[in-house]
Order: sequence, then structure tokens, then C-alpha cells
Amino acid sequence: MPTRAEAWELLCEYTKGDSLRKHALAVEAAMRASATRYNDGPADVDEWGIVGLLHDFDYEMFPSADQHPFTGSNILCGRGYPERIIRAILGHATYTGVPRDTDMARALFATDELCGFLVACALVRPRRSLDDLEVSSVKKKLKDKAFARSVNRDDIRQGVEELGVNLDEHVRFVIDALRPVQCEIGLSQGVALGS
Repeated sequence: MPTRAEAWELLCEYTKGDSLRKHALAVEAAMRASATRYNDGPADVDEWGIVGLLHDFDYEMFPSADQHPFTGSNILCGRGYPERIIRAILGHATYTGVPRDTDMARALFATDELCGFLVACALVRPRRSLDDLEVSSVKKKLKDKAFARSVNRDDIRQGVEELGVNLDEHVRFVIDALRPVQCEIGLSQGVALGS
């Protein structure tokens, strides 16, 4: 199993754009948190994090539906990544036909689009931070089809259903998972009250 450092190198080899790298870091953080919350058995937090980090690593170079994530999966196979990681990554794209039949695959699908949406929500707030972002605000923005229109709301809803959790609970969970990495994903770090 390649290390997290090797996964980061692979991401940087294929993804030059800052925004897609930041998205990868966000999904990695959400998946690390998900490893202990949404896994029925003992979870390898690093493995779940690597799935989040690499789920879109091929997208910048191979963005079409006939290439992504298929090309990336072939690259991962050649680099020694286990089948369970490759299948989870394949499953995050609904058009691949690969079933999300593991906790890891379901968690990736449920966090991917939501991470992008939460970052978009934070960026339009005065503090550009997740610190004061409320679930009710996120749900209101989800209803606004003009806001972050590239985010697939159906995938967010389907992901929550597949995980078998409440939307409000999952949104709160992912916000909390992203707060520690706010600076790394392009948001402002919150300032403690009274500082």
C-alpha cells in the first residue's frame, strides 16, 4: 500500500491546479473523519484519507466521462494501490456502473460533492470561514440552483441516503471535519472569541 506522501506526489503529478488540489485535501479530511464514523468495522484512517485525496487526481488531465475515473484507476492499479481503493474511487462517479458496496465507497460518494458545496458556502460568507456556517444556511443554499450550480445536489441527497444518515447530521459532520483544514483548503482560519 503506497503511503500518504506517495499519494500526494501522485496527485501533484497529475493535478497542477490549486483548486482541485484543495478539493482533494477537503475530501481527504472528510474521509479521515468518516473512517471512524461510517465504518462498521475497524477502519484504516490513512487508507480512507488516501481515497479522498486521490478520487479526482486524474480529472484535470482526463476530464471526460469516458476517461475519468477510468484512466486514474488504471494508473492506481499500476502503482500498486489495492482493489478496494480503486473500486471506491470508481464508484464515486455514478456513470461507471461500479456499485458503492463498501462503507468507504459510500462515504466517498456522500462527501465529495458536499465538500465542494460547503467550501462554496464558506467563501461567500463575510469571514470566508466554516466557523459560523450553520446547517440551515447550507440547506437554504442547496435549494438555490443558481448557487454553486456545478455541484450535483442529487448526488448529495443520494449519498446521504446510501449512508443511511440524516442530511442535517451529515452536513454538520462534514463541516466539523473540514474546520481543522480550513487554511489548507483556501478558507480563513476562524479567530477564537476573546482573542
